[in-house]
Amino acid sequence: MCSENVTCNGCNSGECPDKDWCENRECTVSKKIGHCYECNEKCRKGLLAKIKPYAFTEFARRYGENYLLDCLERNEKNEIVYHREGINGDYDDFDDVEALIEYIKTGQR
Repeated sequence: MCSENVTCNGCNSGECPDKDWCENRECTVSKKIGHCYECNEKCRKGLLAKIKPYAFTEFARRYGENYLLDCLERNEKNEIVYHREGINGDYDDFDDVEALIEYIKTGQR
């Protein structure tokens, strides 16, 4: 999903162009976890200060990574776009975390 790396294998793959300065990657590496959603802390530092990354992380924490991927695949088939131009897409026009989580889950506003 990362617009900076079309062959993205995740933040901790070592392939991200931002790996040397990313506060979130540094944190997960130091805690020896693969993803922010595996952490018990609901922090808002780094990328998680933005609503979309935070909502996606919270969704995966609550429902699991596989359900998140299933929802995204279904939504994409229904023409909901993660990145339309640059980094903005259909998941970006939200100012409420719970509303975005519901949109991911249902594909409906």
